[in-house]
Amino acid sequence: MFVFSEEDEKQIEKILNRYPEEQKRSALLPLLTLVQRREKHVSADAMRDIGRRLDLSPAYVQSVCSFYTMYSATPVGKYLILFCINISCQLNGCDELLAHTAKKLNIEIGGTTEDMKFTLHREECLAACSGAPMMRINDTFYENLTSDRIDQILGSLD
Repeated sequence: MFVFSEEDEKQIEKILNRYPEEQKRSALLPLLTLVQRREKHVSADAMRDIGRRLDLSPAYVQSVCSFYTMYSATPVGKYLILFCINISCQLNGCDELLAHTAKKLNIEIGGTTEDMKFTLHREECLAACSGAPMMRINDTFYENLTSDRIDQILGSLD
């Protein structure tokens, strides 16, 4: 069974109060985000609890959770690095920069460092084409990347 903290329960109440009772399913993404940020993944137990609160089946919650790349069913690192691989980033060298980052972190693309500090993934589009190549780390966008800039960014993270 998944247990929300007292602070989470306050947040949940605020989130649910944004929506009329007949549209409470609209709170699904904010509740998944709350869990993802706290736990670094959304467990099956959390999906069941969210579904129960919103009168949604666990299968429905899981289908939504698996559709959006910002949610993970398995734990991710403290820093989730998403590399844009869409056409603008491709034309500006994202493949080489992604490979550089994987080598720097000593992990495979899609993997997590042993210390659970970094997880590295491809992302189809991060909607920052004018700043290509780019990546997102948690909620921060980094544009116009070079290998030196990536080394600087990774070195600045505690």
